[in-house]
Amino acid sequence: MSRMTPVDIAVVGHTNTGKTSLLRTLSHDSRFGEVSDRPATTRDVQGVMLLADGEAVVAMYDTPGLEDAMGVAAVLARAHAGATDPVAAIDAFIAGNHGDGRYEQEAKVLRQVRRSDAALYVIDAREPVLAKHREELRLLAACGKPLMPVLNFVANDEADAETWREQLARVGLHVLAQFDTVVYDAQAEQRVFERLATLLEHRRRDFERLRHSRVREREALIESACRAVAELLVDAAGARRHGTLDDDTEQVHERLRDTIRDAEQRCVDTLLGLFRFELDAYRPPELPLQQGRWQLDAFDPETLRSFGIRTGSAAAAGGAAGLAVDAAVGGMSLGAAALLGAGLGAGWSALRSFGQPWVDRLRGHQDIALEEPTLALLAARQHLLLAALLRRGHASQAGVRTDPAQAWPDAGLRQAVLRCRAHPEWSRLNGPGGEAAPDHAVRPVADRLRTLLG
Repeated sequence: MSRMTPVDIAVVGHTNTGKTSLLRTLSHDSRFGEVSDRPATTRDVQGVMLLADGEAVVAMYDTPGLEDAMGVAAVLARAHAGATDPVAAIDAFIAGNHGDGRYEQEAKVLRQVRRSDAALYVIDAREPVLAKHREELRLLAACGKPLMPVLNFVANDEADAETWREQLARVGLHVLAQFDTVVYDAQAEQRVFERLATLLEHRRRDFERLRHSRVREREALIESACRAVAELLVDAAGARRHGTLDDDTEQVHERLRDTIRDAEQRCVDTLLGLFRFELDAYRPPELPLQQGRWQLDAFDPETLRSFGIRTGSAAAAGGAAGLAVDAAVGGMSLGAAALLGAGLGAGWSALRSFGQPWVDRLRGHQDIALEEPTLALLAARQHLLLAALLRRGHASQAGVRTDPAQAWPDAGLRQAVLRCRAHPEWSRLNGPGGEAAPDHAVRPVADRLRTLLG
């Protein structure tokens, strides 16, 4: 069975309704075409392929804006008065001199519609319904191809989708879609393809392939994005900078600050690349690392919990030693000596488990690490960035912004990240050639992020 050619869809509409923006968002490519508030930005027909599993199934064509449909209608009325075949009149206009060249832009649009299987008529839902819109619809209907209106900018408070629906129904256009090229909605994208399948029933299989492919792609995108953020958080939690107690503390802090800042920016660049946005779309603000110190305290509950498996057994051994101490000191109460012994046992267990850092501190060295509030800020900011990217259309011209956040997104994420503080060996930030954290460290963080995104 031979492979079918892609479905050809012309994207048409009045100037500045968001035709190029629609194609940027549907193609997930922020570099397609030129988006501007200036009128008539698109001067020629441009195409983009939509792929399903690597195969082109739909070809969409961006067209210049319809600037004077009324003028074209007047030319057609004069040249083809009494004609019973409107399609033939359109073809004659396309083949002619286009009103002595005055309506060259409109001719490009009509030519592409005639060559296509169907057309999407893009409407700025913030605008009122005007006579120009009705004339454009009549002109496009005369091309003899299925026509589907797409209401753009529906997330804007000024949009009046209901009035547009009523007016479109009056001219027999009942199959339409609502979409916003700035605020992305995966379900709205799916509905665009569903409606096109309704218009072009004989090509339904192609649109179904595209829909299913987009669902898989989005799941893979979210999985990759969550893992990138999880790796950053595991790296940051385990990051250390080593110095002596005589070193300039601020210099040690600055080294750690630079390391974390660079790591976060690499993560941001990875996310923007995954979502196919420009790499200058977002720059994270400074992290408050002036107090970025984690004292390696043997009595820190988080630290002790990280050695919980061995603390119990060591405490028991220390308790036995305490009984011996009690006998040796003669006058100390049995309970007090046993408690002292248990504390010593837990301390030696932690020393054996954590190893060199405790010895280093006894020798006058210190390790600088991130405080929990800084880790919380990193986690909250990356979570907000992920949520913003998932809702950002590829036509958006504004930079990616996230609200200020300084608290953990939830307790589960906090727990998954904080357990990594006791494992500097999991962090790639502690020296050149560091290996990626093991999956059993990254996976709980990534899974929690995925759950938070919904």
